[in-house]
Amino acid sequence: MADLAQSYRPERGEATITGSTAREIASSAETAIREGLLESGDPLPTVRELARGLGTSPATVNSAYRILRQRGLVVAEGRRGTRVAWRPPLRTPLRPAPVSTTPVAGESGIRDLTIGLPDLALLPSLSSALARIDVESKLAISGLDAPDPDLLEVGRHGFARDGLPAESIAVVSGALDGVERVLQAHLRPGDRVVSEDPAYPSIRDIVLALGLVAVPVPVDERGMIPEALAAALRDGAEALVHVPRAQNPLGAALDHERATELRALLADHRRMLLVEDDHAGPVSGASFATLVGSESERWAVIRSMSKVLHPDMRLALIAGDESTIARVEGRQALGPRWVSHLLQALAAEMLRDPHFGETCARAGEVYAERRRTLIGALAEHGVQAHGRSGMNVWVRVREEAPVVRALLDGGWLALAGEHFRIRTPPGIRVTVSTLKDGVAEEIAIAIAAAEHAGRPRRAY
Repeated sequence: MADLAQSYRPERGEATITGSTAREIASSAETAIREGLLESGDPLPTVRELARGLGTSPATVNSAYRILRQRGLVVAEGRRGTRVAWRPPLRTPLRPAPVSTTPVAGESGIRDLTIGLPDLALLPSLSSALARIDVESKLAISGLDAPDPDLLEVGRHGFARDGLPAESIAVVSGALDGVERVLQAHLRPGDRVVSEDPAYPSIRDIVLALGLVAVPVPVDERGMIPEALAAALRDGAEALVHVPRAQNPLGAALDHERATELRALLADHRRMLLVEDDHAGPVSGASFATLVGSESERWAVIRSMSKVLHPDMRLALIAGDESTIARVEGRQALGPRWVSHLLQALAAEMLRDPHFGETCARAGEVYAERRRTLIGALAEHGVQAHGRSGMNVWVRVREEAPVVRALLDGGWLALAGEHFRIRTPPGIRVTVSTLKDGVAEEIAIAIAAAEHAGRPRRAY
């Protein structure tokens, strides 16, 4: 086995996968991933190679790989073989941050364009809202299992304003917690889930970790492409997860015309679970459109507080059908039981502030201007980019690695598109939420220099 391990991980110098039964093999692979001997994207040996090296049958190895896939630790990529998932659901060793190869004048470190968080200067005041809360009454022992009534009231008003039924609402610990709980409420391992391509990696990671099968559907600037969704629906699926606006990383925003097209396709799939992650809400820079229709039987629309109030406000509201919300709350009652009432009270106070709408509108306008500025600067240098809404810009490139390296050498850290895409052509994601005046041109020059190096400008 040592020789085999060295053939696909020569720098490790020793075996990382051992065992004679499927569970033993899967367990050793999991240990290797947890300890960092196998890292994200690393290939595993083929079934026949590993079976030969371990002296066991291909059927046993195949079973082990199936266990790893069901746990979301690895992904099968056809001819590319089986690889460690980009973000496996395990606590793995922290890797050192990349270091620029070129010093940046006037900067002590790398300027991070990857984190995707809002500009703190554009958020409402936490301290003033906290000062207005009667903490003692909010933390009374009785009734802690129930959601904060003030938060439910303001949440219902917001959902109803956008035409969504709001009789049933749950409070969870953030958007991704909501996505996972809703999927768990209805689906079982092996069920197929339609998801966006490109998409936020955590969504795909959750799907994999639950043992579900992701069915990618390409996205343009107005959401899922109807023809592609129709094809995916013909192949069968139990659920659909999408981001109606501020789609990450493309910045897509579902408009009412596209929503009408997609709802027509879903009309014959009334039992399909619809999950909408409206994580940026009123600061996204786009109006709300939904795939939830009067015929939808299983649905959930999730609205997080992290982009509109503060990244540390790990709280989200879910509006959904009665059965879905009951299942989410029932499962929640077996674990954490409730979300901090101090957080709930703080969120309610901030959402009810008479200046909240004005604050969100200003933030949305600033983010929109920063997107436009970067997209315009890139266009001036012959590089196409997308960003109709949200806090990110998706930059189309021929090859991702040279562009990411060029940015890093200039003191900018951006994310390669391989983290987000399955079949989407190459690109990089740049977070613009904190970009200051004058830096968009610097970023555009660095990207264009790498993109056009030794080649004529790309024709779009």
